[in-house]
Amino acid sequence: MGRLSRALIWIGKSLAVLVAIVVLNFCLIRLAPGDPATVLAGEAGASDPHVLAEIRQQYGLDRPLPEQLAIYLRAVVSLDLGFSYRNQRPVADMILERLPATLLLTGSAFLFALAIGIALGSAAARRVGRWVDSAISVAGLVFYAMPIFWIGLLFVLLFSVALGWLPPFGMRSMIPPEGAAARSLDVAAHLVLPALTLGLFYVAVYARLTRSSMLEVQHYDYIRTARAKGLPEGRIVRAHILRNALLPVITIAGIQAGQLVGGAIVVETVFAWPGIGRLAFDGLLQRDYNLLLGIFVICSVMVIFFNMLTDIALSIADPRIGAS
Repeated sequence: MGRLSRALIWIGKSLAVLVAIVVLNFCLIRLAPGDPATVLAGEAGASDPHVLAEIRQQYGLDRPLPEQLAIYLRAVVSLDLGFSYRNQRPVADMILERLPATLLLTGSAFLFALAIGIALGSAAARRVGRWVDSAISVAGLVFYAMPIFWIGLLFVLLFSVALGWLPPFGMRSMIPPEGAAARSLDVAAHLVLPALTLGLFYVAVYARLTRSSMLEVQHYDYIRTARAKGLPEGRIVRAHILRNALLPVITIAGIQAGQLVGGAIVVETVFAWPGIGRLAFDGLLQRDYNLLLGIFVICSVMVIFFNMLTDIALSIADPRIGAS
């Protein structure tokens, strides 16, 4: 099967998955308790049945559910994510305003977790049974078991309140410094704690996975052959053991890359980070259906995109995968 055929099949499957996700999310949102018309009427200071009926008619909430679904699917196909009931703004504009902050947070946390997790897992595998292996395993278990919001609060108390090293909340200072470099450093300082909080959980996952995978690979015949030929141990670890041990790590990392947005909801709430995770939380409280559905669509597209990158990375790490 040629690359073009595989690409077309992958695109077709991705579109089918995206349509199924949109339909499922639409139905689940409508089954959730609460009525956006009631929320809007309450904000306007009215709860009269006639006012509620007018609001439902204005936003199409009085139509049958299949008709609402058909209208929404046509809008999504035309790249229209709808209109926010609560904010009276296009959903796409609101998401595009918040998306860069979320990508900055999740991207930084992901790269941090992947780099540190692989390094710690490799160090533990090369020193298996020693105190370094035990310390890394215990630390990984601790950070894996602790809730993300609890880690964030502890970091705020330690590094912001007690030591005063880093800002506790937000993405920028109330009075931004002058100069592009100073503003970039200001954002970086605000990014440290939320990225560290979000990434530590995944550091533990990648460290444990890298360690177990390397311990399994190092007993293969080609590793013993490389040692018998007298190759340096460092080259054997880098070129043979680690490269082949990274295949399951890349697979899991690709799956979890899309899930980082879900974890970012908690982190963005704790640190008041202005991303789409916090926007989704506000939309849920306000029963803003279109806003929630728009965020779910964007998150689904991101997950599918990361799965594509995972397939590409696996084919680079092991060319036999791309040839199959």
